[in-house]
Amino acid sequence: MTFCKEVRLECADLWNASFEHPFVKGIAKGDLPLDVFKFYVMQDAYYLTHFAKVQAIGATKAKDLKTTQSFAHHAEQTCAAELALHESFMELLGVTEEDWKLFEPSPHAYAYVSHMYRSAEGDLADVLAALLPCYWLYYEIGERLKTATPEEPIFQKWIGTYGSEWFGELVNEQIERMDRLADGLPEERRQELKKRFMRSSYYEWQFWQQAWTMETWELPVKKESVRHA
Repeated sequence: MTFCKEVRLECADLWNASFEHPFVKGIAKGDLPLDVFKFYVMQDAYYLTHFAKVQAIGATKAKDLKTTQSFAHHAEQTCAAELALHESFMELLGVTEEDWKLFEPSPHAYAYVSHMYRSAEGDLADVLAALLPCYWLYYEIGERLKTATPEEPIFQKWIGTYGSEWFGELVNEQIERMDRLADGLPEERRQELKKRFMRSSYYEWQFWQQAWTMETWELPVKKESVRHA
């Protein structure tokens, strides 16, 4: 069994938690509150900015020019295609300059980005193991939601992007590359890569959750206990 098939099976519960998350189901049904989606789009724009930078770091760690070119192309695709998509969402959702002035990454968005940079301290296999769940999970969600017909045009566009043929080609290219990088490695090293993949899969699930709850850095307000006379 290939590395990717193994780790995908081992992460099945985490991925199913993403598939079943009320945020994802809300997109499919069309009843996700738009203020929640706006929060998600802004957090995702922050995440993708750093995702592209980690892709570029991957390009510097490649051992051949073809792989360097490929990672550079992926970084450019992230900047050009996905951020353009988010810009259109921001216009439709009415995101203002004031919103961006007040923006800060949520705790889990910040932690996910930090995890990617920590992984980028390793070699190309470490970089890709941390990046791949984002590619692959979104593609599987796009495939699962292909038949969904939400009335909200923004949700239709979101589903169409991640279930598209061009996105699938990028995903399959990186799956094949990950398998090549992991092939023949000692079991201890494969487990290290699996851990990076699993942590990113966990953060993908938490990314839906942080948007769903519109997570902030503030502590929950505790209700004062009521004393009975």
